[in-house]
Amino acid sequence: MPQNLPPPRIHVLAKPSGATCNLACSYCFFLDKELLYPNSKFRMTDEVLENYIRQLIESHRTSEVTVAWQGGEPTLMGVDFYRKAIQYQEKHRKPGMTFENTMQTNGTLLDDEWCEFFKENDYLIGISIDGPQHLHDAHRVDKGSQGTYDNVMRGLRLLQKHEVEYNVLVTVNSLNADYPREIYRFMRDEVGTKWIQFIPIVERVNPDGYNVYQMGNTVTERSVRPEQFGRFLIQVFDEWIREDVGEIFVQTFEAAARNWMGLDSSGMCVFEETCGLGLAIEHNGDLYSCDHFVEPDYLLGNIKEEHMLQMVASDEQTKFGQDKRDSLPQYCLDCDVRFACHGECPKNRFIETPTGEPGLNYLCGGYKGFFHRINEPFKILTMLMRSGRPASDVMAIVADREIHFKESFAKAKVDDNCPCGSEMRFKDCHGWQRPKRRRRRRRAVTPQARPPVRIS
Repeated sequence: MPQNLPPPRIHVLAKPSGATCNLACSYCFFLDKELLYPNSKFRMTDEVLENYIRQLIESHRTSEVTVAWQGGEPTLMGVDFYRKAIQYQEKHRKPGMTFENTMQTNGTLLDDEWCEFFKENDYLIGISIDGPQHLHDAHRVDKGSQGTYDNVMRGLRLLQKHEVEYNVLVTVNSLNADYPREIYRFMRDEVGTKWIQFIPIVERVNPDGYNVYQMGNTVTERSVRPEQFGRFLIQVFDEWIREDVGEIFVQTFEAAARNWMGLDSSGMCVFEETCGLGLAIEHNGDLYSCDHFVEPDYLLGNIKEEHMLQMVASDEQTKFGQDKRDSLPQYCLDCDVRFACHGECPKNRFIETPTGEPGLNYLCGGYKGFFHRINEPFKILTMLMRSGRPASDVMAIVADREIHFKESFAKAKVDDNCPCGSEMRFKDCHGWQRPKRRRRRRRAVTPQARPPVRIS
């Protein structure tokens, strides 16, 4: 039996088709994970599927279980695979237990049959879109380097046609990060989503050219720059706080609001003090500490040989989760916005602090600027909610504040501290403008598929 007290619930990202995908997005770190399973067919068997569902249910002491599918591209398994998963849920269900089935997909293979299945079984679908076509097609391409925008939007419209619940995942890279308001308005007005996730692309450069292991302290040109990501969040936030509070839900903002209110959980693992309850299971039953650490050093075992619950409650996994808190450098421990960040995801902690201490998050500069920028509006929002008023009342208050600062904004110089009190330079805050792209930069983002993973 495990020595540590098992958690009441866990979250597992299941990858039934492993790292295989019908696309070749240039920044996809997971495609290289094929190297971990040479000669594999990358298909989860019925035996592993039933074992996984049964153990996942047995690992819960709560009445609700989330069954989450991801890839690679999970729709490559075909609809019948997921029909079997529903059957196994019913077979092993505890009395009073309910299931939330979710899937993250690129959307290109969706058809009426898929969407009818999703609707019938109350699936929540995450669909990946990086913005309007000129931004989406820069990196999200098929294996022939052709853009996928049209096929993704076709899949999205099918989800809408069948009234399937969905949200949108936007990966923020060095190109589309310079178009924050355009992307946000596109998602709100053209895509029609009410829930958006913004995931920063931080693609570390390994000496061997692959991304199988978390190594190195440099990143690719595709990776978003720290301050660039902070500005992206700020610009989206400024639009949202003026126009859409209570109507559009941005995961990062929702998590920040919970942290500002001092709630027990932010709802986002990257902003939790510790981790270790969000795992990943591969097609063959291998269980890993985290989706971002599908590497041999973080392999906990295989569910065909050991129960999932024992691996989750093992000393190894407990230490993995607590190390997020215990390995923070002093620079983070002294930070005034640590309560909102907690050092973000350990996978991004590969640079040094200003004093040379290792373990600082690559995105620290961007997050710190963002959290300082939202501090005053979120203090107001928190006060409103604690007094029983709707969060949307913050929009009128922020609008009044903007009028108050309007004259100061007009007089501010680019390198002055922003009059709003964010402690940021004016050019990085209320005075930000999208940079003009040079021809050299445009050539750098010509659509190009990620090279096939080859076993040497």
